[in-house]
Amino acid sequence: MKVLVIQGPNLNRLGKRTEFHYGAMTLEALNECIREHGMSLGIETDFQQSNHEGQLIDWIHDSEGRYDAVLINPGAFTHYSYAIRDAIESVDLPFVEVHLSNIYEREPFRHVSVTAPVCRKQVYGMKERSYFEALDFLKTLL
Repeated sequence: MKVLVIQGPNLNRLGKRTEFHYGAMTLEALNECIREHGMSLGIETDFQQSNHEGQLIDWIHDSEGRYDAVLINPGAFTHYSYAIRDAIESVDLPFVEVHLSNIYEREPFRHVSVTAPVCRKQVYGMKERSYFEALDFLKTLL
C-alpha cells in the first residue's frame, strides 16, 4: 500500500510554532516518525508540503492512480478552502484529514472543517499520534 501525506500551510514551521498545540518536532522529524509507523504496517509513504493552495490541489489531483490513499493536514485551509474540498471530492481515493492539535478546543473559527465531510475520517488532537491513528485506519480500510 502506498499513501501520500500532504502537509499544508505553516507545517514547515513545526518546531518553531506553539509547542502546546503542535508539539516540539520539526516537520522532517514528524515525517520520519510517520514513515517509520507506516513501514511497521507495510505502508509506503511519500510526503509533500506547501504553503500554496494551488500546489496542494495539484498534488491531490495527481494522487489518483499513483496512491492507494491520502493523509492530508490542510492547516488553516481546513476551515475555508472549498477549492481543496472540491479537489478531494473529485479524486476516487480515501482521504483522511489529520491535525496535530485539537481544533475543537481552539478558536471558534477552527471548529468548522469544510474538508472533513469529503474525507473518510478526521483525526485530531494527538500530535504525531494523529497521523499514526490515520495510518492504522487506512490499513484496516484497505
